[in-house]
Amino acid sequence: MKRLGIIICARYRDCSGGKCFRALRERQGSFARYAADEPVEIVGYSSCGGCPGGNVEHVPAEFLKYGCDVVHLATGLVVGYPPCPHLRQFKVFIEAQYGLPVVVGTHPIPLKYLETHHKLSLWNEADMTELAGHLMTERRDVMESYN
Repeated sequence: MKRLGIIICARYRDCSGGKCFRALRERQGSFARYAADEPVEIVGYSSCGGCPGGNVEHVPAEFLKYGCDVVHLATGLVVGYPPCPHLRQFKVFIEAQYGLPVVVGTHPIPLKYLETHHKLSLWNEADMTELAGHLMTERRDVMESYN
């Protein structure tokens, strides 16, 4: 059993998680790394707490209480306008402080967001490719289905 915690951007704190949970069910986006027959459980779902991410200091400790194996930083942190300026810091901090591996992303990037970011150059392309490049390799029709 793989136990996951998800941290979302506070801009989306009212998000129902539908795209994340769909992607987990269908093993798409960052959840493609888990085999379809591997049991997966969400042990926690929280926002970062708002810039600069105050919840990131303590939420992973809560996840650990419930057996968390991996923290996923939600795709909204990658594709929001502007993208989260603290994404790399969140990853480094959680891995160092809590010893939990951090995966950047949950559901596939909706195609409309990917196209807008390329058009507006809001991303540091090299940085986002390093952090979340796996989200940009989905088939076009899959990304479009997340619009």
